[in-house]
Amino acid sequence: MDAHYLACDLGAESGRLMLATLADGRLTLEEVHRFPNAVIQTDEGSLHWDIPALFAEVKVGLKKAAALGVEISGFSVDSWGVDYTLFDAEGKLMSPTFCYRDPRTERGVKNAYEKTDWETIFAETGIQYMPLNTLFQLMAESPERLSQAALLLGVGDGFHFMLSGRRVIEESMASTFQLYNPTTRDWSDKLIETLGLPRAIFPAIVPSGEKLGPMLPEIVEETGLGGVEVVATCSHDTGTAVAAVPATEEGSWAYISSGTWSLMGVETEEPILTDACREMNFTNEIGYGGTVRLLKNIIGLWLVQECRREWERRGEIYDYAELTRLAEEAEPLASLIDPSDPRFVAPGDMPGRIAKFCQETDQAAPEGPGATIRCALESLALLYGKTLRQVEEVTEVSVDRLHIVGGGSKNQLLNQLTANAVGIPVIAGPGEATAAGNALIQAITLGQLDALADARRVVRNSFELKTFEARDTGAWSAAGKRFEAILK
Repeated sequence: MDAHYLACDLGAESGRLMLATLADGRLTLEEVHRFPNAVIQTDEGSLHWDIPALFAEVKVGLKKAAALGVEISGFSVDSWGVDYTLFDAEGKLMSPTFCYRDPRTERGVKNAYEKTDWETIFAETGIQYMPLNTLFQLMAESPERLSQAALLLGVGDGFHFMLSGRRVIEESMASTFQLYNPTTRDWSDKLIETLGLPRAIFPAIVPSGEKLGPMLPEIVEETGLGGVEVVATCSHDTGTAVAAVPATEEGSWAYISSGTWSLMGVETEEPILTDACREMNFTNEIGYGGTVRLLKNIIGLWLVQECRREWERRGEIYDYAELTRLAEEAEPLASLIDPSDPRFVAPGDMPGRIAKFCQETDQAAPEGPGATIRCALESLALLYGKTLRQVEEVTEVSVDRLHIVGGGSKNQLLNQLTANAVGIPVIAGPGEATAAGNALIQAITLGQLDALADARRVVRNSFELKTFEARDTGAWSAAGKRFEAILK
C-alpha cells in the first residue's frame, strides 16, 4: 500500500513543500509548492527573516496538498539551524526573527566572554566556535525583550508549534544552539545560569521522530488538510539530510550536506570533547536515533550565490549552470582563497572580496566570472580535503568514501574537484536528501519502515547516484601545499 508524506524544507534561499510517496521500497518526490526566502535588511543594517510571510506560504502549500486528493499520513518542517523564534505568553510570535548573519553577533560574543570562556562553552556543548551561534545571538538580545518572551524555539520547531500547538524543540535542532549538553542530552543549566539567560523560555527537548499530534483545527479549516500527524523528524535540515545519506554499513564513510553551507563530518555513537576536537573547531550535533554528527560547518555555495547576486546587481545575469560552464573553461588552480576567512560570511561584494584576498596573498586576482567561480570551488574542495584529514585525526578512523548530498551534489564540477582534493571516491546524490530524509523519518515514526538502515536502503533504490574518482593527484597535492600556506 502506498504511503504519502508531506515534507516542508525551509532554506536560506527558498522553501518548498514536497509530496513524498513510499511504495514497493522506493521513494518518489513531487514538488507541491516552492517560494522564495530572502533576508530583510533594515535601514539600520539589521538582518531579519520574515517568518509570518514564510508561514503564509507554508499554508498555501498545505492548501495545494489538500487539493491533490491523496491521503497524507504525516507532515514535518525542517529548517536551517542556530536561528530562533521567540513567542510571548499568549503564544504569539515576537518580531523580529534575527538572521544569523546580523552584525549584532559581534556584541553577543563580547557579552558572553565577559561571563565565561571558550573552553567552558565547548566542554559543556561540544559545539564549534562561530559568532553566529545561538548562544552568542541570545547574548546580543536586550534583557527587556528576553523578559517578555515565554518560549524559545528553532525556526522549524516554531512552525511545528504554530501548526500543532506543541511547545517542544526537537533534539537535532536544540543541539545547534550551543546551550545543549551532548553528554547529559539536555539543556546546559550550567551555561544558561552563568550567562544569565531566562531558563523558563527553554522548552522540553524531544527525540527525532516525535509525534506532535494533529494539526490545529484552525489550520485544518483554513487549508482543508485534515487527518495529518505533525511529526518532528529532524527539525534541523542537516539532520534530515544525513538521515538520507545512501551509505551501506560496510567500511567507514564521511558526508557533506552541500548547500549554502557545507556540513562535513561523520556519524559517531558518542560526542568527542577532546582538546584536539576543540582546537580544530569541530562540532557535536545530534542526529536521528541519538547518533552524534561530528562535523564542521564550512561556508559552501554561499560564495557562488553571493557572486551571482553581485553580478546581477551590476546588470550581469548568469544562471548557475552558466557559471559552472564558465568555471570549467577557466584555468585550473590559478588562484586560491581561504573560504573560512570571516570576510566571506556577510552579504556584499563577493567577487571583490575574493579578488582582494588573492592580491593580499600575492596571487593574481581572478578576472571574470569563470575564473572567480573556479577559484571559489577549488578552494572549497581543498578545504574539504583539509577537513577530512582532521576528521580522521580526531576520530582515529580512516575514511574510505565520501558521500555528498543536498543541492550542492548536483554541481558535477565541484564533485570532481572534491574527489581530486580528498583522494577517495566521492558518491554524489541525492540532491533532494533533506526532503527525502524528512519523509523517511516520518515513515519510520508512523510504522512504514523499521529503522534508519531501511530508510537508507530506500534512498539507494530510489535515486541516481554518481561516483567521482580522484584525478590529477600530483597537481592537487601541490595545490594543497599552496592552500595550507595561505591559511597561515
